[in-house]
Amino acid sequence: MKAVRIAGPDRLIVDDVPEPQPGPGDVVVRVSAAGLNRADLLQRRGLYPPPPGVVADIPGLEFAGVVVSTNTATGPRVGERVFGLCAGGAQAEYVANPAVLVLPTPEGLSDVEAAAIPEAYVTAHDALVTQAELAAGQRVLVHAIASGVGLAALHVASLRGCPTFGTTRSAAKAQRVLSLGAAGVAGPDDFDQAIMAATNGEGVDVILDSVGGPYLERNLALLRERGRLVVLATMGGGQTNLSLSALVRKRLRILGTALRGRTVEEKAAALNACTRDVLPHFSTGRIRPVIDRTFPLAQAVQAYAYLEENRNVGKVVLTLADESFT
Repeated sequence: MKAVRIAGPDRLIVDDVPEPQPGPGDVVVRVSAAGLNRADLLQRRGLYPPPPGVVADIPGLEFAGVVVSTNTATGPRVGERVFGLCAGGAQAEYVANPAVLVLPTPEGLSDVEAAAIPEAYVTAHDALVTQAELAAGQRVLVHAIASGVGLAALHVASLRGCPTFGTTRSAAKAQRVLSLGAAGVAGPDDFDQAIMAATNGEGVDVILDSVGGPYLERNLALLRERGRLVVLATMGGGQTNLSLSALVRKRLRILGTALRGRTVEEKAAALNACTRDVLPHFSTGRIRPVIDRTFPLAQAVQAYAYLEENRNVGKVVLTLADESFT
């Protein structure tokens, strides 16, 4: 089969590789679309290795397609359209994955849209709802809000009636995000002042941060009493100086979270929670995955470059040549 393969540090190719064999409890899916994530960029550079036992040289954390075989008595059936969350290997013509992490594709969604859901929406839902315990009406700030996870967080928060603010470096991206329902968008240089002004000096209750160290003190200053900061990544650096006074005075919480390294059971719990709260709204059309651009699998190198240039608003998705079942 054809697959995206990491052939060395920062070297990506599309290559012929053996088809995966299902282990106990697995299903094999013929992939028609696979989401691209910043974790894939890091894995290509050798900075984000997959968990033990997961194929190391084929990236990809989410997919959509059709079940072609099963090694379990429960779960999706052969011929069923599905989408799923995996620890690696999704950017290929076939992927073997635990059946508990594979779900029926919501009615009315294309495979491209379905492939844009698992990693982004499960990450956003887990961070906001499970980790930060977001309550109805609370204010949210999402850094890098134009990303796939950022826009998923906007949707998850909107389903709870929570005004959501964001940051982005691009004026064009800011306008697009505002059109998608954000309460306000600020640039990275003055986001603390801008968001404080937009909230009449009250600040926000929850912050999702993928930048890290450079934003920490300003994040804490923006949080209201008993606010929560959830750190998803440290793209701007992981080191910082922390004054504990605001943390103590306002009774704040700082939470770190990551999805990929969790056990299958933990991922299944996060996927099921997201399914319960979010998935029905895709079928009704209340929310829709935001797709920035698709690339055929043969152009995976170009797709990675496009994402690395930070040009996207929403998800970048790889599509496979035979899309007769989409």
